[in-house]
Amino acid sequence: MVVKMNWSRVIILIGFILGIKAMDMDDMDGPKEFHPINPESKTFHWILSLAVLLILPSIASVLAFANRLHLSLILSIISTGYSIFETLFLDFPDNKDDHENRTSKGTSWFLSILLGLTIFVGSVINGSNIIINKYYPHLASDPSKSRSVVLMRLYKCLTFVAVLTGWVRICMAPIALFGFCYGKHTGQCLAHGIMGTAFIVYGFALSLILVVPWFRNRSNGKPQEFYDSLVMCVWGIVNTFTEHRWGKEPWNMGDYDHTSMGIVWWCGGLLGMWLSRKDKRSFIPAILLIYTGWSMSQHVQHLELSTKVHAMFGLVLMGSGFSRIIEISFVLKDNYSSDSGKIISFQYFPPFCLVLSGLMFMGANEEQLILVHELAAPYPAYVLTLVGAGCMIFLWILLLINFYLRLVGYDEDGELDKGYQSVGPNEVEQFELSDLSDGETPQSRD
Repeated sequence: MVVKMNWSRVIILIGFILGIKAMDMDDMDGPKEFHPINPESKTFHWILSLAVLLILPSIASVLAFANRLHLSLILSIISTGYSIFETLFLDFPDNKDDHENRTSKGTSWFLSILLGLTIFVGSVINGSNIIINKYYPHLASDPSKSRSVVLMRLYKCLTFVAVLTGWVRICMAPIALFGFCYGKHTGQCLAHGIMGTAFIVYGFALSLILVVPWFRNRSNGKPQEFYDSLVMCVWGIVNTFTEHRWGKEPWNMGDYDHTSMGIVWWCGGLLGMWLSRKDKRSFIPAILLIYTGWSMSQHVQHLELSTKVHAMFGLVLMGSGFSRIIEISFVLKDNYSSDSGKIISFQYFPPFCLVLSGLMFMGANEEQLILVHELAAPYPAYVLTLVGAGCMIFLWILLLINFYLRLVGYDEDGELDKGYQSVGPNEVEQFELSDLSDGETPQSRD
């Protein structure tokens, strides 16, 4: 009897070990292995693309908005040349078929065409200025009658769109290289990329309004929260009716999560527009950020690493919402700026959290976290890396804005530089484009 019992225990133990082995085999079959082709050269390729397709176009856009057409056009030409060369001869091939996926390559082609159109418009502006100065001097004295004003505004818009497209290109390259976002992962990658980028752009908008003095010190007009609420309302309506095909498919947990988020955004957006309709500050956009962050922090994922990263993203987004309420209600006391008109250090916190949360959400897509898991990288190390990248993005945003202020004659405190003539914000947009063709700066035209 004792022997039979021992044998039964041995059989149970062997079965348990085999079960564990089978589970291990399932786990091995589940996660994908990522083996990038030529990782060293492709890393250099990506860094070079980052510099030429994102950093240079962003500087060119700042120069364009400051009416420095010649320098902006030169940088755009450099970016265009590299983009065309990269599109034709350089790839980010995955380990499936040794080719770059169609979406990434299509983005590269679109960026090349967009940059080409940008330098074409800029060249037309240069040519029209020369012709107007020589043959139609009466039009040069009244730029409102010249088509150059319209073309210059078009050129500025194109440079800004080129920056956004360059950002998409830079984000798509690693996805193509690692072979991410195929099949069932495509929708999730799109959601993380679009939503994360939206938060970063939101942080850029708040930074712009904070640092540029004639935005920060305005005394009338609709508050920022009105436009925030409007965008959130539109976004919420889109989410409500696109995250789930109503009446055509059964509901699942993801549908409930994303559709309910869309509902609270358009409902709150309507309330926010109503509360800020009489030029009054509103807490509603911040509240929507808080509830969105809380909802994301409660999302349970397949991987523990993914759950923790989502939770950290939610905490950072909630921090942005809470700090925004503190800024509006207690720091500024419902005014547009502080009593001194200067920036208070705490005011940088909300846009920084938005930029950081957007980057964290982009880095929380499933396949990327599988890669981090396979590398055995600890959760805090991954989060700290994302925080470092978020700091660099926010620093670049602030550098670009301050560079623009320098170009139009303001110092870092938003005060007119003593070495320049007094220039108002409205005059910045009304400089005669004909002066630019002669190499004059906006401040020396008088």
